[in-house]
Parts: sequence; structure tokens; C-alpha cells
Amino acid sequence: MPEATPLPTPLPAHGRESEQAHPLDNPSWSSLTGPHAHFAARRGRILRYPPDVTPWLALPDETDAQDWADVAALAGPGASVAITAFHEPPPADWEIVFHAEGVQMVDDSVDAAPDPEALLLGPADVPEMLELVERTRPGPFLPRTVELGTYLGIRRSGVLVAMAGERLHPTGWTEISGVCTDDSVRGQGLATRLIRAVAHGIRERGETPFLHAAASNTGAVRLYESLGFVVRRRTAFLGAVVPAGPGASGDARTPDRGAGSLEQVGR
Repeated sequence: MPEATPLPTPLPAHGRESEQAHPLDNPSWSSLTGPHAHFAARRGRILRYPPDVTPWLALPDETDAQDWADVAALAGPGASVAITAFHEPPPADWEIVFHAEGVQMVDDSVDAAPDPEALLLGPADVPEMLELVERTRPGPFLPRTVELGTYLGIRRSGVLVAMAGERLHPTGWTEISGVCTDDSVRGQGLATRLIRAVAHGIRERGETPFLHAAASNTGAVRLYESLGFVVRRRTAFLGAVVPAGPGASGDARTPDRGAGSLEQVGR
């Protein structure tokens, strides 16, 4: 772990059993024990999504050595793991590859509305979606991420140039994610239109939209505020590599930086 780059301050544990607990305080956990339970792989108290769906895994609010051993066993030696709303850093022998302060924002007065140009995207569109993500780097988007919820896109001359969709899904809430626009159409308001269209679909189900942004990305935070989102709480993102087992090759410690790498989480 680079000594010159300190970890962000861990969030205080909120205690899911307390009266103050809220589904968004530990959104990965709330998703994997709620509407996304069919995705969940489990070992002990650790839950995770399939690694080709999304890299996020869920830890209990207060972790111990056994929890981190279960993370390692579930992910495998040399694997990258990603944690939202982390409360405690991993053991000292884990390599930290990404960490960032973020904000969690919720719908307060979003002018949600369908968009006549927005097209529903599905598995057949994944190759183009991955290409757009590779060009724009909005955050982790993998071959099966589209299974997490509704994704909408806008095409120009048949080419996918903008998209937005749904990711984490705590009961009563849905996260808007994967918002990206090709450089060729920036400044045309396509991202705003798609956010409003995705928010409309979420509200139609009787749920409330929310999203995450890097705290350092003040431009994005201002944009979301102008659309009617408000900051609910500070949060943090962490990416780490499971220590390689005895006899493992050096390559085992190289994290996967595929489409939408961890470095771009929360943009």
C-alpha cells in the first residue's frame, strides 16, 4: 500500500439493526439481500455480485478477521474486490488499488420524464455499450451489467452515443449509473435527458432514484443538483486486491482494469 496516499476516513458503522439504519447506508448489502438477492453469492457474512455483472461486494458494518478471510475465499487469490460505503480498511497485506471519497445523492425534485429518442438497450447491445464505456469511462460496466436493470440509449446515425441505466437496487430505491456521452455529442444535453428518462421509469415502479458521484467531481455534483438531486450523505469507494496465495505468480496481483475500471468509480 503506498504510504504517501492515505485511505479516506472510514465511515462510522451505522448498525443495520438500529432504528437509524437506512437501506442506502449499505446499498450493496441492501440490494443483495433484497431485489438483487438472485445475484448473490455468499460466504459467511460476505455477499457479492457475479464478477461479470458488477465488482461490488457487501460487507457487514463491523468486520473481523473471519470476514476478510471469507472475502478472500469468495473472490480468490489475486482477485480485485470493490466495496461501497466501506467502514474499515482491509488487512495490512491487502493491496489498495483504488480509494476515493464520494457523495450519495437522492431524488428530491427531479423533473423525470420519458424521452422519445431513448431506446431500451439489452444483451444484443452489450458490445456497443462496452465500446462506449471504454471511450468515456463512467465507471465499472461489464458484460452482464445490463442485467441489473433498465438501460436506455440514444443513437445517432445508428451509432450508440449516450446511455444511462440502473445498478444497485435496495428495496424502494434504484441507483442511476452508467451515465456516459460520447465526445462527438457532448453539450447537447443527452445525459440529462437520459437521467430524467431512467428516473421516470424508476418512479413509475413506485421507487426513488439515487446515485453516487466522486466528491472531487464538483461539476457532476452541480449538474445532479441542478436536475433535482440532493446530497444525502458522504460515502467512500475502495478497491483492493486479495493477497496472492503461496506459489502464485506475480501476475496474480494485477487487478482487472476492464471496461469502466475502478479508477473511474463514482464519476
